[in-house]
Amino acid sequence: MGDYSASPSATAGAVNVIDDPGSSSVSDSDNGTRTISKELFSLLWGTTIKNDVFRRWLQGFSFSDYEPSALVQRDGGPCCVIAPVQAYLLKILLMETPGHSFNDLTADKCKTLLIQAVCQILMKCKSDLYRIVSLHTESTVEISASEDGGTDVPDALGGSALKNAQEYVRSGGSGDARALHGSTSSLLAARIHIGTWTPDAFHKCIAYREFKNIDDVEKFYTQNFHILANECGVLLLLYTILHTKGLESILSEMSDPSEPLIHDTYGCGSQALINLMLTGRAVPHVWDNEQDVGGMKLKGINQQSEIGFITVMEQLQYCTVGFFYKNPKNPVWVMGSDTHLTVIFSNEKRLVSPETPAEVARRVFRQFDADGSNFIPSPMLQDLMCALDLVSEPEYVELMRSRLDPENLGIILLNAFLNEFFPSEKKSIPDSFDLLHYNGIPNSNFNNRVLYNKGQAVLLESDVRMYNPSDPMLTCLQTKWPSIEVNWVGNRTPSLN
Repeated sequence: MGDYSASPSATAGAVNVIDDPGSSSVSDSDNGTRTISKELFSLLWGTTIKNDVFRRWLQGFSFSDYEPSALVQRDGGPCCVIAPVQAYLLKILLMETPGHSFNDLTADKCKTLLIQAVCQILMKCKSDLYRIVSLHTESTVEISASEDGGTDVPDALGGSALKNAQEYVRSGGSGDARALHGSTSSLLAARIHIGTWTPDAFHKCIAYREFKNIDDVEKFYTQNFHILANECGVLLLLYTILHTKGLESILSEMSDPSEPLIHDTYGCGSQALINLMLTGRAVPHVWDNEQDVGGMKLKGINQQSEIGFITVMEQLQYCTVGFFYKNPKNPVWVMGSDTHLTVIFSNEKRLVSPETPAEVARRVFRQFDADGSNFIPSPMLQDLMCALDLVSEPEYVELMRSRLDPENLGIILLNAFLNEFFPSEKKSIPDSFDLLHYNGIPNSNFNNRVLYNKGQAVLLESDVRMYNPSDPMLTCLQTKWPSIEVNWVGNRTPSLN
């Protein structure tokens, strides 16, 4: 089967909006039809969708049998959606759900947490209305009519629905379409796998309804949880986020709209898509605010994020993660390797407490210390003191330079600077704290069981960062905590891939 291209019939045809006359939150214009923008399709996938890439994205949101609140990722690619949703779920559980622990979570509670996480992401992306994408069940779905007892499914699990749907296919579409409507609804709700979705069939079946209030969105997902859980659940949420954000808003935030949000060969999400999931803005960079590069204003993260982001690619000097991402409002960080996204989190709320003046000084010092060598050239001292709102008159700066560099070596050491200006200030971050790591791919977990891996972190006295290429987990953590060491339970370091 060939790759699916963005043909007008597949991506720009009329798509019926599911009407809900009983809901006041659905806009009055829902009686018309909607079109799936060819531009939005191209922005997401490029000109074509490779079938193997599309198949990797065909998965729903499901929880681990071994960790009730941990989402399972079947194949590579959708981590740019699944990991941010997991991060928000953990943030809600850690910071907004008093009295609950990981051990007492029921299946219903985890479903509620998942819906709440989805809603929090949508709230950050909303432009005017929430546009919740689902599969319009009156459209023809691709059904494989088995010749050898394929309809032998109990009625309680949708057996009669499957028979009706297969009969409709055998009749060439001349049967009762209303019966098929009920059949396909039951099949989707029960998640009976009756055939593999093709890109063409999927895009022809997309529909969405509009809501004004997030409470109505939460109620809708609660009543229709199968939309998230069926095999198209991750894709449906991705399209919901894109439609809720709006094409114009996304394009206005991206630097290069010609680059698709999903890689056309590997199926992984771009940094702009990761940022959209985490912050609600599809900016392409991870530094703070804007940077002027050759006269071009390149957009980064413009405020402290709810969820953090750190990546091993920073140690390899492919990017610079800014303060807003490294210091989120909640002790939850998405971690990036070169191929995958995972999540690190902690119960220690002091990890995200406000910075002390000494910690501010340390952070600003590192902005002048591009190589991370813990010293700066002495001529930079005046600029550093200006940036920290310290007295920066030339005479005073010269006095400080002679005290901080008595041997006239031409450098100012970080520790000497901090001891001079912030001699007795205590750190707000504890010296030791717990860390837990999530990786949704079973094969990347011990015994193929998706579980949170626990570790005890210690911040050493030294500021010297020891780069160990054989330990990408530690390398990634050191971009946030340069002197960190972690003892993992079972002496097994979790995988970032």
